[in-house]
Amino acid sequence: MESLTSPVKAAHPEGAAYGTVLDAEVALRFSTLDAEYEAIRERAALLDLSGERIIELSGGDAVDFAQKVLARDVEYLTAERCMTSLVLAEDGTVVDQVVVWGREDGLLLESSTGAGTRLLEHLRAHAEPGVEITDRTAEYALFGLEGPYAWGVVGRLIDGELASLPFESVVDTQWDGVDVLFGRTGVTGEYGYKVLVPRESAERLWTKALEHAVPAGQEAVELAMLEVRQPVVRHEAGEGVDVLEMGAGWLVDITKDEFVGRDAVVAAFEGTAERRTVGFSGGTEVPAPGTPVTVGGEKIGEVVHAVHSVGLKSSLGLLRLPPDLASAGLTLTVGDTEVVTLTSPYVTPKSWSTPII
Repeated sequence: MESLTSPVKAAHPEGAAYGTVLDAEVALRFSTLDAEYEAIRERAALLDLSGERIIELSGGDAVDFAQKVLARDVEYLTAERCMTSLVLAEDGTVVDQVVVWGREDGLLLESSTGAGTRLLEHLRAHAEPGVEITDRTAEYALFGLEGPYAWGVVGRLIDGELASLPFESVVDTQWDGVDVLFGRTGVTGEYGYKVLVPRESAERLWTKALEHAVPAGQEAVELAMLEVRQPVVRHEAGEGVDVLEMGAGWLVDITKDEFVGRDAVVAAFEGTAERRTVGFSGGTEVPAPGTPVTVGGEKIGEVVHAVHSVGLKSSLGLLRLPPDLASAGLTLTVGDTEVVTLTSPYVTPKSWSTPII
């Protein structure tokens, strides 16, 4: 399957820096990390989400199939709602984290960045009669708007009434005479919205949105996600890592009678944990994944993922530690640097105290 590229790449700001994330080429930065982060946390940022594959589940048994392959309950998901769920393998490890869009005749699954090929293969491996699994990525483009004033951009760009939709609401609407799918959902903790637009109209919408918002690339988005403890699956999941170890149990409905990976999740809930994930900050050097965490010279864990936080002006990341040490307020040593463990969110989003007018 070919690597995903943006249908609006020609309209990206000059000088954008690109990189490969799993099966997608994405804009890592359009300008600078500081400027894009500031747009997300203080104003409004425009996101090109073309690295996220759009997969349609349709047919008479589409909802039953979704119940089987999604870790959260979607039996009563209507065409006016969306939600986030994990997709698990039989051993309980994470295949992907998806946004599920309710539709009248089935569902749309939005993969995480670059993980669409793996997700599609997993779905097809569990395919059943009565379900059609169709990759719609080539037909659409997906854009996001996130930031404490993203609601104002929605009003100027599409319709002011859409800005105040309840969280995880979905509306079929129009932009400039074009049918689009609009949802209130995001990943940074700020006000978030997404627009799914036919590919032939994508560049026109992107260019218009640039008049009102600052484009932000993958680096700024993933930093903002980490700051509010939104999982970034490609950094946090892995062989032998269950959802509890990741700290992603909130994306699983353990009360569901059946779903792929349920037995392993139940065993993890009922078993004795060996490791848990906790946030940390400290120092200016960003430690690599696998860097040892020590206390008094004794290794107790390792770094999972870390970045430089513009908001905290220090390194910020995740550690895997024994459960009794995976708590906030502890001083530990990462490599040669003292760090402090944190409770999430590590940065408080401005949107939490900024009302939609």
